[in-house]
Amino acid sequence: MHDTPITKTPVTAALTRRRTLQLATGLLAAPFILRAGPVRAAAPMLGATRPSVNRFKLGDFEITTAADGGITLDGPHPIFGQDQDAAAVQALAEENHLPPTKMEIQFNPVIVNTGSELVILDTGNGAARRPNAGNFVAALQQAGYAPDQVDVVVITHMHPDHIGGLMENGSPAFPNARYVTGRQEYDFWAAPDRLSGPTEGAAKLVQANVVPLAEKMTFLEPGGDVVSGITAVEAYGHTPGHMAYHIESGGKRLLVWADTANHFVVSVQRPDWHVRFDMDKERAGATRKKLFDMAAADGIPVTGYHMPFPAVGYLEAKDGAYRWVPSAYELFL
Repeated sequence: MHDTPITKTPVTAALTRRRTLQLATGLLAAPFILRAGPVRAAAPMLGATRPSVNRFKLGDFEITTAADGGITLDGPHPIFGQDQDAAAVQALAEENHLPPTKMEIQFNPVIVNTGSELVILDTGNGAARRPNAGNFVAALQQAGYAPDQVDVVVITHMHPDHIGGLMENGSPAFPNARYVTGRQEYDFWAAPDRLSGPTEGAAKLVQANVVPLAEKMTFLEPGGDVVSGITAVEAYGHTPGHMAYHIESGGKRLLVWADTANHFVVSVQRPDWHVRFDMDKERAGATRKKLFDMAAADGIPVTGYHMPFPAVGYLEAKDGAYRWVPSAYELFL
């Protein structure tokens, strides 16, 4: 009997190479395994963290959105979709990967540096009003500005989460600023008969935080300018004199819609659904559709006070409704 040489098939050769590689890898790794010391303690859990400042160029302006904080509530129903069945609102939330019975509302004032003036739109909740919010001054400072550098404070409307930060410890939080708001909004909230009934809480805060500043306040009508490049836009319904603001510089545009929509899914995808916070619900729905149509048709970026931080995105018209599309990197190019 003669010895017959073994001929490796391609499959056998591949298996042999793989086994050789496994052995070599094991031999290389073995010394490290043998010399391993005691297992270290795991790094501690540090809790969730979020950014609080987002800045980009808009023509010759710099725009910063600054986080005042956020609160967790039951919802979105019945706060959003107040006139709808709970199941319909919950289904819409789940379709958009949101919890059906819990939600968060964020607060995001806007800072505009025109190069000659520093303008802020809304002031947050104020440091002492509620937990997990009232951080706007800290965010302003993180953005590189001091409160005494603010030249103009714009109040889009006079709900507490927008005017709470005007005063701190009884003194103006922005001591060198002048103030701008809508005439119709001020006249409504400053009237003495607002100090009772459903408007009582907000009206008392207006008396404490807004009325003392009236001598330094400019009252606008829609179409009026805060400064060159920042123009008031009628957005009535959420409150009687609620206004959005159109910003334009160097051919670039941004719509600051304030509280035109307060939820990036429910109020955007179903603009006609009622919202508890809206004082005139039908008019608020009509305002949403009007401003959504404008933003979608013109393709301009939008920032909304209660949109998820950094609270900048676009409105996309789709199937007779709308969709919120968060901004990506395009504003930084």
